[in-house]
Amino acid sequence: METEFTPYASLIGGLLIGAAAVLLMWARGNVFGATGILSGAITGPDRGWRLTLLAGMISGPWVYKLATGALPVVQPTVGLGVMAIGGLVVGMGVTYGSGCTSGHGVCGMARLSPRSITATLVFMLFTGITVYVIRHGMGG
Repeated sequence: METEFTPYASLIGGLLIGAAAVLLMWARGNVFGATGILSGAITGPDRGWRLTLLAGMISGPWVYKLATGALPVVQPTVGLGVMAIGGLVVGMGVTYGSGCTSGHGVCGMARLSPRSITATLVFMLFTGITVYVIRHGMGG
């Protein structure tokens, strides 16, 4: 398994995520936690801005197509069942961790929240362990 190195695309993506987080905090006073936004869009009373933000996230590939003429290529290396199980595990982690990587890692770290710093360190530790086990222990 080889991972493509994309420093410019990653930098642009990071800048856009950071700008969106700052804009949301400035305009509404809300933290840009993607799973909290999704959850609130389903169950919360203030759905309008959440649905608008989610529509913007979902439309990203189509904006990319307008700019480049082609949709981004996504080639999953695992089956739908594994992705579904992974989604459930992430959902449980988000629930028990009181937030996701965007809420803790982007917004919480910027606010120097001890809870977010701890959560982000745990995310990163287990990401490293998972990649190591999959690539070296399971031959991925």
